[in-house]
Amino acid sequence: TGIFPHLPEPIPKNLTQLSEAVILNKADLGIAIDPDADRLVLFTEDGIPFSEEYTVVAVSDFVLKKEFEIGNKHRVVTNLSTTRAMDDISRKYGATLYRTPVGEINVATKMKEVNSIIGGEGSGGVILKQLHLGRDAMVGVGLILQSLAEFGGKVSELKKSLPNYFILKDSVDVSNYSTEQLLDNFKKHFNSRGKINTDDGIKFDFENSWCHLRKSNTEPI
Repeated sequence: TGIFPHLPEPIPKNLTQLSEAVILNKADLGIAIDPDADRLVLFTEDGIPFSEEYTVVAVSDFVLKKEFEIGNKHRVVTNLSTTRAMDDISRKYGATLYRTPVGEINVATKMKEVNSIIGGEGSGGVILKQLHLGRDAMVGVGLILQSLAEFGGKVSELKKSLPNYFILKDSVDVSNYSTEQLLDNFKKHFNSRGKINTDDGIKFDFENSWCHLRKSNTEPI
């Protein structure tokens, strides 16, 4: 009907029923996808969110490892807001990581341009070029299940085997400010402290952290 029992975005606060069901049924894995099936979110056997940021990390780790084992060093594409764990995974297998502005079309276009084998976004989106250049939750499910089968451990153990980062995503009301002026102020303030990327808003890369600021096209946030 298009009327959902809760907000459809597959983030932990909207998936408490899934978390409870995983625990109640003593499941090995919890799987959630959004209504158009392009975002995949996982829960561990303890009913704890795997984190939507780490869906693409886990899948990339699996795919790049397979390629590395047969002597291939591939290219990976993700957006500027996705976890730095993607950098670590790429380095681990000698792959080249490309980052694009946020948006599936940007990631897919870059994947086509550089002939990238795997890519996606930290929203839970996975793109496997062998099948098609679009985010696909079912593709992600297949890769995750195969990865788990070969890993031979629990989902929580798989998560612990990946680089561990904390990420905070939030929005700030800037109705009373000029977003262009705000971004310019940030740029001036942090100019000498880190590497700056202005492909999509402003991203600051520091030694052990990063911050990505971008304005909404639809709201004053």
